[in-house]
Amino acid sequence: MMNGRRTRTLLAALLALAGALAILAGCTGGTSATDATPEAQADDDTLKVALITPTAVNDSGWSALAYRGLEAIRVNLGAEVSNVVASTPADIEDAMRSFAQKGFDLVIGHGYEYNQHGIKIGKEFPNTVFVSSSGDQTAKNVGAFRFYLEQGTYLLGILAAKMSKSGVIGMVGGPDVPSIESTFQAFEAGAKAERPDITVLKAYTGSNDDIGAAKQQTLAFINRGADVIIHQANAAASGVFEACRERKVWALGTNSDQSSVAPDVVLASAVIRAETVFTDLAARVRDGKYAGTVELVGVKEGAINVVLNPELLDKIPKEYQDFMTKKFAEIMNGELVVPKLEF
Repeated sequence: MMNGRRTRTLLAALLALAGALAILAGCTGGTSATDATPEAQADDDTLKVALITPTAVNDSGWSALAYRGLEAIRVNLGAEVSNVVASTPADIEDAMRSFAQKGFDLVIGHGYEYNQHGIKIGKEFPNTVFVSSSGDQTAKNVGAFRFYLEQGTYLLGILAAKMSKSGVIGMVGGPDVPSIESTFQAFEAGAKAERPDITVLKAYTGSNDDIGAAKQQTLAFINRGADVIIHQANAAASGVFEACRERKVWALGTNSDQSSVAPDVVLASAVIRAETVFTDLAARVRDGKYAGTVELVGVKEGAINVVLNPELLDKIPKEYQDFMTKKFAEIMNGELVVPKLEF
């Protein structure tokens, strides 16, 4: 078991390497467009920012990280903010149109699927900026962020390959969409870079909120020998964690630090940190400096991190932790370029 002195030394080294990052320190469902945040009273000069998420923001994953970014905008810029859940095309467009009609300056749609609707509604409301988390279509007032989460899942692939005793690992996704597939391909690339003969299983349940389906798929992989499982299942992740707990295998989290959700099974998480990115975006919109584009943000921008579960550090050999630190540094300085799909 690692002693406290060695753990503190390792954490200090990482902080020196990555500044605010600390590698060793944590996409769709929903059916309606209902308000999740009461709107504050504000004068006409107050920046107004809305966030549309595919699921409720208490999912400890994809939607939760975006809400933290929205809260950072409120705190740092004094903005009026609001959040709704909308996932169907009709609900998404209704929500976007409603916010624009209310004079919101910025509407963030948190997912690849929001980009096309931003293009459509953006034509109707040129004074509102519509930005999606992922996407490839742009206009003067429409753009996208591409969170380079592949950098994080690549590192988790390395960890999975090192930690696996069976030589079999698994990937459980919700809907089969390009943004998730890309992170899975990066995970597999990381695993095979470390262990070329490793077997990597992959399946999609088609849903990000079907906990039972996620659990059954995870159990099916475990029955085939998988002893480390990564998910991209959003709210259904709890099903993955339940299966891993029952069968005593390791799990890996994504999007948010999920060690607190399942501290006994989640070894590490590939994390998106939206706070700085969202605040910078909103400031540019406020200052009239935003131009529609697709921006790739990753480790160098402080947007992507890998967080090891502090409760399970003693389960990960010191040499594995050091190797992860080395690879993180290579990504940071551009020596290691992680593969990703273009979409």
